[in-house]
Amino acid sequence: MYDYRLDMWSLGCMMAGIIFMKEPFFRGKDNTDQLIRIVKVLGTHDFQVYLNKFDLKLPASLENLLMRHTKKSWSSFVSSENHHLCTDVALDFLDKLLRYDHTQRIQATEALQHPYFDPVRAHLESQTGVSNHGNCDENEHI
Repeated sequence: MYDYRLDMWSLGCMMAGIIFMKEPFFRGKDNTDQLIRIVKVLGTHDFQVYLNKFDLKLPASLENLLMRHTKKSWSSFVSSENHHLCTDVALDFLDKLLRYDHTQRIQATEALQHPYFDPVRAHLESQTGVSNHGNCDENEHI
């Protein structure tokens, strides 16, 4: 079953590429290499928790490749070239987007209310004089 939180994962991948100035952020040669690159960043502990939660099994060939990585801090990707994009708020938002477990990943409505978008809301409010703080009217369609 499709879950819109997959789109939030995709947004997280794009955002990581943009703020760390490394596009694409996860540059895998194939599906296996892609998964390895993701696990090298997000770590194996949360990955194993996710696999267990949903009773998912990895092929034995992948287990040895994936089960020994520590989660990297997002700040470890900050450099002199990208530090202006890597605010604490941006890194917090990214962390909420890039979660293995889709049930723990931020939803689109929650994302719109994240402080990362405060400057956008402030700008819109100054232009329109209307404040809705990321809340969409039920009848409003994008």
